[in-house]
Amino acid sequence: MRTSKTFSIQFWMDTKKSIKGEGLIYARVNVDQKRSSISLKRKLDIEQWDEKNQKHHGNSQKAKDFNRYLDLSRAKLFTCYQELRDNGSPVTSKAIKNLFLNEGSFGHTLKELIGYHSKKIENTHAVGSIRNFKVTEGYVERFLKNKRLNDIALSVLNYEFLCDFENFLNAYYPKSHPKAMSHNTVTKHIQRLRKIVTLAYNLEWIKDDPFRRWKSSFDKVDREFLSDSELSKLATHHFELDRLDRVRDLFVFSSYTGISYVDIRNLTKKNVWIGDDEGHKWITTFRQKTNTKIKIPLLFRAEQILLKYEAHPVTQFTGKLLPSITNEKANLYLKEIAKEVGIEKNLTFHMARHTFATTVALSNGMPIETVSKILGHSKITTTQIYARVMDHKIKSDMDAVQERLNEKARKIEEEKELIHLQEKIIAAEKKNYSHMTKEELLKKLNNVLNE
Repeated sequence: MRTSKTFSIQFWMDTKKSIKGEGLIYARVNVDQKRSSISLKRKLDIEQWDEKNQKHHGNSQKAKDFNRYLDLSRAKLFTCYQELRDNGSPVTSKAIKNLFLNEGSFGHTLKELIGYHSKKIENTHAVGSIRNFKVTEGYVERFLKNKRLNDIALSVLNYEFLCDFENFLNAYYPKSHPKAMSHNTVTKHIQRLRKIVTLAYNLEWIKDDPFRRWKSSFDKVDREFLSDSELSKLATHHFELDRLDRVRDLFVFSSYTGISYVDIRNLTKKNVWIGDDEGHKWITTFRQKTNTKIKIPLLFRAEQILLKYEAHPVTQFTGKLLPSITNEKANLYLKEIAKEVGIEKNLTFHMARHTFATTVALSNGMPIETVSKILGHSKITTTQIYARVMDHKIKSDMDAVQERLNEKARKIEEEKELIHLQEKIIAAEKKNYSHMTKEELLKKLNNVLNE
């Protein structure tokens, strides 16, 4: 652990803000040439302050009591300095000041806050959210060890701490990962740490939010999905291995319903009901991630998959609608499936939801509000992440624009032709009446008006 090169304590009087000839006494703590001033909440007559020796002039009882208070304050500040070192916390002038003002108590720590937060969310957050917070907490633990710290006081957290944590995550290679974390993954971990520290602020464990200046930003990522031809090829392919056949069916079912993997695993016959719309089957359930209720009418291919496993030994034993397998194995088998079918994409189960949103729903005219409702999103902006405009949709929309342009052009040509005919008729009529006298023209006009 790096220790401070310099540490000193000085006392001084603020004469600039003196009132009635009295100035406030401060302690100045210096650590590595960085200082913090601490008000001792003691006033003294300016003439009685010995600036050179940093104490009360004279040997009166009042002077002795005042100087004893200064000695106690010096000892207390030094104790704070030692306590920070012994606890393995960063030793800074600000940390010593915060510890001193907390009546010598080390105060709440980051690990204590993490423990409190974990208990707070265990009955209010989804399993997936709790798991994500656990992962972030693990990285915070590794970061502290990297700084050779057992724990850290909340009072010494600052923007620099968050920047150091971000740098640590950017350089960290998780086990079994081929590369370091992406920018978006790092940002999510920092967001979770910020939520935890914000809780400390709301609990009044800290006076200020140390991370208030940090702004999150995400890189735009194009989510992959299967095209119409790829989905059709996958759905109709014959697999020799049962395990690949089952995982393919789960993926296709998700692609035609938008239901996530974890929610598919929980489906039973109780989740299927017959609607009032001419007896069509619907699935209703609650998303495990957000506890949002979703209601989905089954498309033909999804209904056929349910019929396929209606009397299957696995579903008969488990009571579920479809066979169950771990998400890790499903994604592993999807790599085999993609290779066998000839799909040159990194096939993952979550891609099925993107395929439903883009290829099955939006590309076939379903409004994004309806897609958002089916996917169980609480905000439509979340659905927009899934939405992609496919090439054939662009071509279709451009054809519609061209048709409207052609229609406008036809109308313009018709108007020009009409004007031209009117001009020809007027010219012809002028010839018919050019030889007539004024009296004859008036007579002709009178006959036309009387007709």
